[in-house]
Amino acid sequence: MLMRTDPFRELDRLSRQVFGADGTPARPSMMPMDAWRDGDTFHVEFDLPGVDPESIDLDVERNVVTVKAERPVRGGDVEMLAAERPRGVFSRQLILGENLDTEQISASYDSGVLTLEIPVAERAKPRKIAVATKDTGRQAINA
Repeated sequence: MLMRTDPFRELDRLSRQVFGADGTPARPSMMPMDAWRDGDTFHVEFDLPGVDPESIDLDVERNVVTVKAERPVRGGDVEMLAAERPRGVFSRQLILGENLDTEQISASYDSGVLTLEIPVAERAKPRKIAVATKDTGRQAINA
């Protein structure tokens, strides 16, 4: 399992759209994400356009990956004509299954996309186990 579902996520997303709430440290905004498996690697991409790579904070604790980033609020005396891009703090947590190797996560940021690559743990990969019988000796079967 890559992540648990949050029954309140859609309600929160809808309320942010209706009320136009920007992310703050007390109420972080969500960041869009794609996740897929390709062979023995899980790939996760987060859309973070306009975010300074230095503001991205990636933490792993046990099997929880937390991504935080910030797109600063425009300062100064500017007259905004349109303000549709969310600003403030963005945060997302992924709860990874025990079958993923959190010690080997790699991350890169390019063209506004944060990419994580999370390999499947060796203990979770299929393997063959030799089974001994009295008559035929050992034979391999898939586990």
